[in-house]
Amino acid sequence: MNRTEWTRALKGRARELGFDLVGIAPATPAASGEAYEHWLAQGYAGEMAYLARPDAVAKRRDPRRIMPTVRSIVVVGMNYYSPFSPLQSPTSNLPSPAGRISRYAWGDEYHGVMAARLKELAAFLGTMAGRGSPSGLPSAVEPRIYVDTGPLLEREWAARAGLGWVGKNTNLLNKRWGSWFFLGEILTSLELDYDVPTSAHCGTCTRCLQACPTGALVAPYVLDARRCISYLTIELRGPIPRDLRPGMGNWIFGCDLCQEVCPWNRRHARPTGEPAFRPRPGLEAPALLPLFHLTPEEFEVQFAGSPLRRAGRRGLRRNIAVALGNSGDPEAIPALRRALRDPEPLIRGHAAWALGRFAGAGKVALQEALAGEEDPWVREEIALGLQR
Repeated sequence: MNRTEWTRALKGRARELGFDLVGIAPATPAASGEAYEHWLAQGYAGEMAYLARPDAVAKRRDPRRIMPTVRSIVVVGMNYYSPFSPLQSPTSNLPSPAGRISRYAWGDEYHGVMAARLKELAAFLGTMAGRGSPSGLPSAVEPRIYVDTGPLLEREWAARAGLGWVGKNTNLLNKRWGSWFFLGEILTSLELDYDVPTSAHCGTCTRCLQACPTGALVAPYVLDARRCISYLTIELRGPIPRDLRPGMGNWIFGCDLCQEVCPWNRRHARPTGEPAFRPRPGLEAPALLPLFHLTPEEFEVQFAGSPLRRAGRRGLRRNIAVALGNSGDPEAIPALRRALRDPEPLIRGHAAWALGRFAGAGKVALQEALAGEEDPWVREEIALGLQR
C-alpha cells in the first residue's frame, strides 16, 4: 500500500466507526498560537487557568511539544444534533417553569463515546503499520488520542484538515453539516495525504453576535468566555456576576443561541444517527422545579453518564435559581424560599437574587431570611434583592 491507499483506508474506517467528518492535517506549528496567547492576555479565559499553563500554551503552539515524532493529525467530527426546539413547540406542551440545556448535553457523555471510537481507529492505524512500512512511512504509529481534553487548538486543526472554517461565533462550521458536531484527534507519526483547508463562508452575517444576550462575542471571531452563558453555567464555580444573570434567561447548562441563529445550521443541520447522543427524556425542555429539588443521591442516579455531571448538583441548583428568578413564574417562590435555608451560601445567595425579582411574597421571604443570615455575601444579595 502507498500513502494514498493508507489515507483512503483510514478515512473509510473512520466512517465505518460512525464519524461523519474526517480529515488530515500536517503537524506543523499552529498558525493561531499568537492569537491564542493574546486572547489569554485579555483575560478572556476567566477562571479556566488550565488553558494558560505555560507548558500547555507551548504545546498548543506546536504539537511536536506533545509528541516529538508526530507528522500527521487526524481530525474527526461526530454529529450530535437533535431537531427538537422548545422555541418552536406549543407553549402548552412545555412544563412551567421550564429550562434550557445545550443540545450537546441531551444525550450521553460524549468524551467516552468519541474516545472509544478513536481508540478503534488508532488500532486500525497500528494494524496498517504492522503490515509493513511503505516508502516514506514509519512503521511506528505512536498514536495519541484527544477529545476536547488535550493541549490542542482543536478548531485550527479541524480547519486545516478541511472539516470547515472557524465562524464568527468561534465554532467550527461545515457547509454540509453546520456546527453541531464534536471533534476528536489522533496524533500519529505516520505521514499521510493531507486535506486542503476550506475557505470561510460567514460573509457579512453577524446574527450570532446580535443573538448573544450577555455580549460574550465582543467582536467577530472573539469570545470573552467570562460573559458566555456556557462558561457561567458550567465552568464558573462561584457566584455568577449579577449584571449577567438576567441575560441568562432560562439556560441552566450551556447555551446554543449563537448556533441556533446561524444560517448554516438553520439550512443544513440534520439529526444525529448516533443513539448515544439522542435526548434523554425531559432534557430538551426540563421542568425546573423537580430538578431544583433533586437530592444528592437522586442527582447522581438521574445524571449518571451525562455531561450535566460536570456542573455538579451545586452548580445546577445555582443555575436553576437564576432561571427561576428570570421566569417570573410565582410557582417558583416556595422553592426559592426553601433554598434560602440551603447549607450552601452559593445557593442561598442566588435564591435571594431570584426572589428579589418577585414583588410581594418574594420580598417578604427576603426580609425573614435577612434576620438569620450570617454570610456577608448572602446578606448583600438579600439587601440588594429588597431594594429591587
